[in-house]
Amino acid sequence: MNALTSLSLAQARDALRKREFSATELVEAYLAAVEQARALNAFVLETPDRAHAMAEKSDARLARGEGGPLEGLPLAIKDLFCTEGVRTTASSRILENFVPAYESTVTANLWRDGAVLLGKTSNDEFAMGSSNETSCFGPVISPWRRRGSAQGLVPGGSSGGSAAAVAAGLCAGSTGTDTGGSIRQPASFCGIVGLKPTYGRCSRWGTVAFASSLDQAGPFARTVRDCAILLRSMAGNDPKDTTCVDLPVPDYEAAVGASVKGKRIGIPKEYRVPGMAAELETLWERGAQWLKDAGAETVEISLPMTKYALPAYYIVAPAEASSNLARYDGVRYGLRVAGSDITDMYERTRAAGFGKEVRRRVMIGTYVLSAGYYDAYYLHAQKVRTLIKRDFERCFADGIDAVLTPTTPSAAFAIGEKGSVDPVEMYLNDIFTVTVNMAGLPGISVPGGLDAQGLPLGLQLIGRPFDEEMLFALGAVIEKAAGRFTPQRWW
Repeated sequence: MNALTSLSLAQARDALRKREFSATELVEAYLAAVEQARALNAFVLETPDRAHAMAEKSDARLARGEGGPLEGLPLAIKDLFCTEGVRTTASSRILENFVPAYESTVTANLWRDGAVLLGKTSNDEFAMGSSNETSCFGPVISPWRRRGSAQGLVPGGSSGGSAAAVAAGLCAGSTGTDTGGSIRQPASFCGIVGLKPTYGRCSRWGTVAFASSLDQAGPFARTVRDCAILLRSMAGNDPKDTTCVDLPVPDYEAAVGASVKGKRIGIPKEYRVPGMAAELETLWERGAQWLKDAGAETVEISLPMTKYALPAYYIVAPAEASSNLARYDGVRYGLRVAGSDITDMYERTRAAGFGKEVRRRVMIGTYVLSAGYYDAYYLHAQKVRTLIKRDFERCFADGIDAVLTPTTPSAAFAIGEKGSVDPVEMYLNDIFTVTVNMAGLPGISVPGGLDAQGLPLGLQLIGRPFDEEMLFALGAVIEKAAGRFTPQRWW
């Protein structure tokens, strides 16, 4: 990582405004880093020509004193966001040659504010996975290694490419999507900050859908401040998305460093799951102590419906995926495999275009929505979802300002280590994160420390609806106490 790519997004922004270096120089430094890190397989498409063109325009605007909030800052975009004229695949063979004629609202907002596109990052196919192993482009490899080991580790998923790119210093920040933990879990595994905003805070328009009532775009960055800067540009009302709220977008950066004195932090007893590693329990206690040292108060709370969140999620999410992925039939766009009739074409196209995990979830979703099973499974899962949301509402009504939990039940695991025989083993990685999506709440993962093998562990803060500012204030406290963590370069 050279001097330019080692800067935080905020530092690079301030230096660009002072004309200490040009946007073109910054982009060239990052493009060189991306080229040298192809062993990570973080990018599915690099866009150097577009990056140079955007940087040149940024330099011209900066020279005139007209730069936007993200002017000249190089970002990586998860390959789930449609980018006009730039291939977007959702890391699936069924969209391997799809080039959108339109721009997602989130990325359009970033370009409006002056950001520069470095390329598209890999993700689990259609965002279905917790390790970034289901991408049709092959697994992303984490920039982290266990102490004394050369074994490749997963970066987490589904937004693993975006998380790995930030952790390895290949971009100043990146975008992800979070349906059940797909921003927070890879942020924890890669030792960076990742935020899942409140459902409706960022537009979903132009983002390839997985589960529409759960999906939410959010930022990855090296620091809490950087995430706050990115969210301000990403968020905002969008008339093209009826689930996007029409609320003012706060100056999130102003919340970083704000006092947390007197804030009440809930510690849910249900998150102390059987078999939790002792070092994770210690990290959790340490995080609570850091917040108390900053003037906050910790209170034990109960979220009794937590134990039902994971099974309910894996009914709701596949059901919505089954509906959303019905559009990929080989008729209008994407892959088409010819058959003897239209039904045969559907079957051949979807069999060839969808990977094993996507097929599994579509089948589960179709099953729980079918006649005779809708009431027994899907309807019950939605009722459980309401009760999960009610648990949080009760705690917030009792004066709790945020909830502190671990982000993941363990540090990153090896490629091929989980899920190959029993997919449920992989699904359990979402045990601490899915409740946030089911309740539509904001959540942030902040690096809290390293495990005994030298791998990062994250702490999760869950907030009230549309109170991301509280998460940034509390997250900054943890970040300051824990320090920053960077992987030893091996690639």
